[in-house]
Amino acid sequence: MEKHIEVTGEKDTRSGFGEGLHELGKENKNVVGLCADLTGSLKMNAFQDDFPDRFFQVGIAEANMMGIAAGMTIGGKIPFTGTFANFSTGRVYDQIRQSIAYSQKNVKICASHAGLTLGEDGATHQILEDIGMMKMLPNMTVIVPADFNQTKLATKAIATHEGPVYLRFGRPKVPIFTEANADFKIGKADVVFKGKDVSIIACGHLVWKAIEAAQELSKEGIDAEVINMHTIKPLDEKAILDTIAKTGCVVTAEEHMLNGGLGDSVAQVLSRNNPTPHEYVGVNDTFGESGTPDELMTKYNIDTTDIIKATKKVMSRKA
Repeated sequence: MEKHIEVTGEKDTRSGFGEGLHELGKENKNVVGLCADLTGSLKMNAFQDDFPDRFFQVGIAEANMMGIAAGMTIGGKIPFTGTFANFSTGRVYDQIRQSIAYSQKNVKICASHAGLTLGEDGATHQILEDIGMMKMLPNMTVIVPADFNQTKLATKAIATHEGPVYLRFGRPKVPIFTEANADFKIGKADVVFKGKDVSIIACGHLVWKAIEAAQELSKEGIDAEVINMHTIKPLDEKAILDTIAKTGCVVTAEEHMLNGGLGDSVAQVLSRNNPTPHEYVGVNDTFGESGTPDELMTKYNIDTTDIIKATKKVMSRKA
């Protein structure tokens, strides 16, 4: 039986963040926004326009932005910082580690333009190590939503979560397939398709690619279970163990380096509990380059066809 999912349009996930932040501004006067000279790119304009007294343009001074945000939490504010993922992590790792994670400050680090799908801006902006960097920090929660609706819901959910959060999203338009009013729970994975032959666990933009792969595989009689693992930390270990108990093999798919990402987290769960055939779809120890998102996803082997190949390979390894 072929798999089907309803799509309600296409929109970039950064717009989901922008809308979520704007709604939070109306609902919670303690929510403040900080941006490092990329207000339009982060879709923070509506928040800035309607709540100018709660928006702080810090300029191209990301490290300073993290320090300011940490300080604001002491007065009960809930700061949402906004810049590109590369500048949200690599440029300011020391400040995040020392001023936010170590002291468990209630800062929400909101990172756009992550991964290869940043596209033409090239390797210097296409960070592929950020999930690993953030998940290794004690006290840090890491969330990578899949589409516009889920990014909006995640943005609102992290406002009520006490402690530092890294929220990762992107620039390109992607299909909207989650419900606008879904129940988003941090640390609780979503099962997109149920299946019995193979598990495909994905995050971010690769969830849609996993859906496409499952739909193609179903035409060949392969019944894939697709899981949207939007929270990388804390990881939904029960969802992982439940799905591989049914299928006996797993593919992980992410727009991130193979080292340190979702696949590594899943592998740790499997090695400790139920060693299982596992294939990875991700970027293999290389920097990116300039190109369109579609071109780069194909070249760096994180496209629909790569998930299909990995699925057939891992199924051949089942006992």
